[in-house]
Amino acid sequence: MSGGPDPAAPGAGAAVDGLFAAYGAPRFFCEIMKGLDGEEPTVQLIRERLRGLDVAELRRRADAAEAELYNLGITFTVYSERDAIDRILPFDLIPRVLTAREWDTIERGVVQRVTAINRFLWDIYHDQAILKDGVVPRELVLGNPNFRPEMMGLDVPLGVYVHVNGTDIVRDDAGRFLVLEDNARTPSGVSYVIENRHMMLRVLPDLVAGIGIRPVEEYGVRLQQALAAVAPAGVVDPQVVLLSPGIYNAAYFEHVFLAREMGVPLVEGRDLVVEDARVFMRTIAGLRPVHAIYRRLNDDFLDPDVFRADSQLGVRGLVDAWRRGNVAIANAVGTGVADDKAIYAYMPRIIRYYLSEDPVLDNVDTRICREPDGLQYTLDNLDRLVVKPVGESGGYGLIIGPHATRAELDEFRIKLKADPGNYISQPVINLSTAPTLCEGGVEARHVDLRPFAVTGASTWVLPGGLSRVALKKGSLVVNSSQGGGSKDTWVLS
Repeated sequence: MSGGPDPAAPGAGAAVDGLFAAYGAPRFFCEIMKGLDGEEPTVQLIRERLRGLDVAELRRRADAAEAELYNLGITFTVYSERDAIDRILPFDLIPRVLTAREWDTIERGVVQRVTAINRFLWDIYHDQAILKDGVVPRELVLGNPNFRPEMMGLDVPLGVYVHVNGTDIVRDDAGRFLVLEDNARTPSGVSYVIENRHMMLRVLPDLVAGIGIRPVEEYGVRLQQALAAVAPAGVVDPQVVLLSPGIYNAAYFEHVFLAREMGVPLVEGRDLVVEDARVFMRTIAGLRPVHAIYRRLNDDFLDPDVFRADSQLGVRGLVDAWRRGNVAIANAVGTGVADDKAIYAYMPRIIRYYLSEDPVLDNVDTRICREPDGLQYTLDNLDRLVVKPVGESGGYGLIIGPHATRAELDEFRIKLKADPGNYISQPVINLSTAPTLCEGGVEARHVDLRPFAVTGASTWVLPGGLSRVALKKGSLVVNSSQGGGSKDTWVLS
């Protein structure tokens, strides 16, 4: 499963030089070497410019970029490492390039998926027709820990539950885009998309010059407009705020960044108060009405009157104000049902049920271990599959069969049998690769993509998204918490 070059691979004799002198022909689908015959001239131009760069010079610029990221405080927090609280997300200067045609497929697929997710959420919190028709097992939804009975019958503005969605997409050996995961609660990482672009323009302007790349800077404005669109009716100039758990949250940098990009106040629960079922923000000039809240804390901590009574992070009475239509909350409570990994397996059926369309983007083939057939298949093929817990994220708790030892497989088999409902399994996808600056020079590393969709009156997808890269040779785990990094994603215009 190594992501390195394979001299025996087809096309190994292709002419490469300069920056790619030691790159060879990648074993897997490569995002920059793809389609050598008949590809877009712009991709050829980018590749030629990269070839003209010197590894030592590129490393010097990479060091400058890392220093600037540190000085700007662009970090995330890893709580499992007590002596390393704040870390810089490693940034690779070699961009990941998507053509306009490739992006069109991704964009249409993401919009379709977000539309179906919002329809699904409205249904399960109202008529539950999809459950009555047996398309999705009733117990899989109603027994899901992320299902919130408090949401039953609540009519959210415009029928939008998921205002911000992150769709994790991978690419297989054939170059097909496949959806690996949905993130419909509080998806993170968009700040790196924008900062990566800023960094690229500052550190490698000679590579960017004259290349038509779709911009990413309007995300904050788009998000603010989407939230203003769902504010209570009759409010002429709605006040939007970003609600953060506070400075100790792993994504606090992103909260600060997004509040600035949106041009809205960054608040914590103690900054808000509910009076007469209306939400106000405490300011030095007194209480100021709040009409829409982009919240970056989990359901459980949002309102101690409704969820965890011991929460010090939320706002007492917030859900009642929301139910009365006096404030909008994004994303809505209870959206975690839609991005559950077990529900993910049913997404193609959900799309067909609500939209009468085939999925633009296919799922990765998925077995649900709560089902006897799915469990047996997984146990029989454990050494060939990726098995994931449905309630975890960040690359934790999973096992990659081909990379696991016999002892690890035996230990995991016991856990799987003890709690099959907590797991799904998927085949190992040979993720596409991209040239990446490593200690030994430029080498192939596996990548994925998280496009971000913003939904208000309509859905807009940020051109590109977050390309995460597995910096460890041969690794398929791209999560930042597991040592991954990121790349600037160029969507050609």
